[in-house]
Amino acid sequence: MSITGYLTNQLLIAMPTMGDPNFAQTVSLVCDHGPRGALALILNKPLPMRMGEVFEQLEIQLESGPLADRKVLRGGPMQTDRGFVVHRAGGQWDSTLKVSDSIHVTTSRDILAAIARGDGPTEALVALGYAGWDSGQLEDEIRANAWLNAQVDAQIIFDLPFESRWEAAARLLGVDLARISPMSGNA
Repeated sequence: MSITGYLTNQLLIAMPTMGDPNFAQTVSLVCDHGPRGALALILNKPLPMRMGEVFEQLEIQLESGPLADRKVLRGGPMQTDRGFVVHRAGGQWDSTLKVSDSIHVTTSRDILAAIARGDGPTEALVALGYAGWDSGQLEDEIRANAWLNAQVDAQIIFDLPFESRWEAAARLLGVDLARISPMSGNA
């Protein structure tokens, strides 16, 4: 946790005991966490949707190519029609949340238009929906051993294949998730 006790700019790593299918084997970027609650984006669950479909739905011109084939992520179970672009810092967009000095999240259409033109951030991912917690809820789940948290590693967000991100995030803490029992309990 940060010195404030909040987890903004941390990775949330679901424990193997996570029973909620929305979060089983997920790693999420905590974009905002404070006294009123938390918002995070799941980083490792691709949808059966490609970026080309997003640009088509928004009527943004995009030439076919690798960008059109890039997968879109399921950012979480809430407001699944709302899009989020996680990207490296830089650029001036209409609606951006500064997660850290190096990672921002933008929700405005202008960043997608810039990406389509080749003027936007080159390291970016698009997620539909988000994960949200009410005041104190995330803290309670962490105390109940549902989550681990780790410092953000941009390589996990932008470079690793989706299927490698959960275990790689746990390795940041020296944890091998394969060695943790999927059963939980208290001693």
